[in-house]
Amino acid sequence: MSVLIIADSSEGIFKKSAFEVVSYGKKVAELLGTNTVALTINAADNDQLFNYGAEKVLCVSNDALKDFNAKSYAAVIQQAAQAENATVVIIDSGNNGLYMGPIIAVNLNAGYTTNVVSLPNLDNGFTVKRNAFSTKAFNHTNITTEIKVIALAKNSYGIVENPVSGVVEDFMPTVSENTLSVSAVEKTTGKVTIGDADIVVSGGRGLKGPENWGMIEELAQVLGAATACSKPVSDLGWRPHSEHVGQTGKPVAANLYIAIGISGAIQHLAGINASKVKVVINTDPEAPFFKAADYGIVGDAFDVVPKLIEKLKEFKAQNA
Repeated sequence: MSVLIIADSSEGIFKKSAFEVVSYGKKVAELLGTNTVALTINAADNDQLFNYGAEKVLCVSNDALKDFNAKSYAAVIQQAAQAENATVVIIDSGNNGLYMGPIIAVNLNAGYTTNVVSLPNLDNGFTVKRNAFSTKAFNHTNITTEIKVIALAKNSYGIVENPVSGVVEDFMPTVSENTLSVSAVEKTTGKVTIGDADIVVSGGRGLKGPENWGMIEELAQVLGAATACSKPVSDLGWRPHSEHVGQTGKPVAANLYIAIGISGAIQHLAGINASKVKVVINTDPEAPFFKAADYGIVGDAFDVVPKLIEKLKEFKAQNA
């Protein structure tokens, strides 16, 4: 019996969500009185996971798994779970996790729940609290199957250092050719990705055109943030669809979300509600986004953003 934790990585580097999932998994294992096993696929520096409670790391190195594929990754996780006699499998609620989670559950004949925000309650079974209705509510789900698959919501538990002495073991699963087909792989290099970013700077139609996106990118660069946009902006072709955030785009659970020239339609708010601090810059004082904002600036983005960039650069220079 063990808790298997999937530590996601990109180009060999662990995502921040990996450390949060391991932190969470360590506590779940303590509650169950069992051990923690982390599974990594083509990741470097696996010893990092010992800092957050992983007692064993199963390291998969296979060029055939270089690009994410839900079926092949789920098959690898199934084999690891069976080899380690795992009764709980923990993944994150990022895009990759949401794609492969249902497949893992089917492969293991397991109960599956997403967007989990707290540790399980073991008083009467195995009950987890999770976000529902685009983070507008919570529900409590009792998983009754012998094996359980949990997808942890980003920024819900936090990264907790819990150093242990662990071991790294090579794991060589069988990878079937019929699970490896990939129709398209979208990659962003040299930039912070939306799913991993602590800070997201997002622009809307208030920017008036793609030619004005330079200040969004400059602000993001100064803050070490990812860039994003509203649905109309991606629909107009001003920005790639990979930057579209909202209910029908990518969900955002950043520590800081800055919305510039975005009115705040309900679909957009539903996708970014999980962000901890929301800052809005808009010329319209009646924009719906202000009702959801922690901080708001009523003003023209073309005046406000350059001044904000200037002040941030000054602050960074003084505190370098």
